[in-house]
Formats: sequence, C-alpha cells, structure tokens
Amino acid sequence: MDYIGRAPAPPLDRFIDDIYCLTGVPRHRRLNVPPMPSAHLLINLAGPIRLYDSDPAVPPAVFTDGWFMGVWTRRFLIEYQTPVRVVGVHFKPWGISPFVDMPSSELRNRWLPVDAVWERSLDRMHDRIASATSTGEILQILEDELRSRLVPAPSRGLELVDHMAGRLEASWGAVSVGALSDSAGVSGNHLATQFKYHLGVTPKRVARIYRFARLILSVDALHPVDWSQLAEAAGYFDQAHFSKEFKDFTGHTPTAYLTLRRRFPAEKGFPPDNGPMPAD
Repeated sequence: MDYIGRAPAPPLDRFIDDIYCLTGVPRHRRLNVPPMPSAHLLINLAGPIRLYDSDPAVPPAVFTDGWFMGVWTRRFLIEYQTPVRVVGVHFKPWGISPFVDMPSSELRNRWLPVDAVWERSLDRMHDRIASATSTGEILQILEDELRSRLVPAPSRGLELVDHMAGRLEASWGAVSVGALSDSAGVSGNHLATQFKYHLGVTPKRVARIYRFARLILSVDALHPVDWSQLAEAAGYFDQAHFSKEFKDFTGHTPTAYLTLRRRFPAEKGFPPDNGPMPAD
C-alpha cells in the first residue's frame, strides 16, 4: 500500500504528527494494533472497515464513512476490505482535545463516528475530497478543515498538558510524574485531572505508552535482539513487568513477536511505526 503523509503547518503541528492518505491493496487484511502514543481521525473512501476491541465484551464496529479514536491503552484489531482508500490524521496524544467539544476521556479506548463528534460534517468533507484532483489537494482539504476547528485560545489546562505531555514525548516517558507536577507548580492530582480531560488518561499511563513505543521502535528484526538491554534502555527495570506489559500490549511474548516481525517485515514507509502486526 502507499502511505503519503505530511506534517501540517503551524499552529496545527503543535497537536498533529501528520495528515496522510493510505491507498492500495493491503498485504494483510487484519492488523493487530498495540497502544501507541496517538489519537486518530480516519475518513474511509472505500469499502467497509471493521474494528475489534481486544476486550471481548466490546462489540465490533463497521465503518463505511469515518471515525475518531482517542488514546488506546490496550490492543485493537483493524480489518480492511480491498482496495483501501483512507484519509487520516495522527494526532499527538493530547492533540485531539482542541478540535472536539468533549472530554478526551469519552474517546479513550473507543471509536466514534465523525458526525457524532463534528455534527453533519462528513458528507461535506466527502464531497470536497471527491472533487480533489491530487493527493496533495486531499491533504490540504483535511488540513483546512482542522484549521477551521482549532480553538483560537486553548484553555490554561490544555496549555499545561501541551507542555507537560510534550516533555513525556521528548523523553519517551522517562520523566517522572512527580518531576512533571513539581516543574509545573501544581499538585499531582491536578495534573492527573487535566491529563484525563485532555488526553483521556493519566500522565503515568501516557509515560507507559511512550516507554513501550520507544522499545518497539528500537527492535531491529534483521539482527539478534537483546530484550533485556532494550527493555532497560526503554525504562523497564523489572523483567517480569516488562514481559507482562509486552504480552498485554501486543498479544505476543517478545520472542513470538520477533518471529512474526521477521516473517512479515514492515514495508518501507508503511506502517509509520513498528507496532501493528498482521493478525491473519
């Protein structure tokens, strides 16, 4: 498949990693997606896409149009039809907050239809995208839509979260929650409340997701992998905890994950991270 993405112009780049188009025939129809430090907007321009929560109590969803997803703290599975044509946004974990009029906790571990968040907007965006003559024009249409919905003056709570979560991003979760609250001059409870509202999760949980992402992105399947060394470099100092969290986040042991990665190496440029793995 072809993945064409770009970072948006300021000020959207404070909240968004990239806007992208994903097109073509997938090598694997079903992908197992671990928790990664991002939230999402996806607009589907092709056949139905199915989403499955790793929690068996949550019923699967079928989307023919588009949906928002907040930060996920557990695995989910995405099943494509062929061919795929999706326009999407990778928000930073806190980045969805200034574009939606709801607490981000309502999007945590959930998918919601676009029109449930941005009322009566999807048909209009579909029509504009359908009239576009190039991928660049499609990306610009979505960027313009996001720019029109960005709140002009973020709340003080979002400014706090933007700065503190940015430190977690830069350190891959290595900054302690205590250090964050001390540097911000607020209590740990206040910081956690603001994070839950604007990210949907606590600072500790965000740090765990960044730590895991650092580990996954460090895996070089072409060479022998020293899991103990990688885990320690990513901030895991308890091997048992590392093994449990890895299994919870990926559905595999480190050894089984590496075997799968070697069987199905990531395509250059897609996916944009080493987390999603085939579930076929």
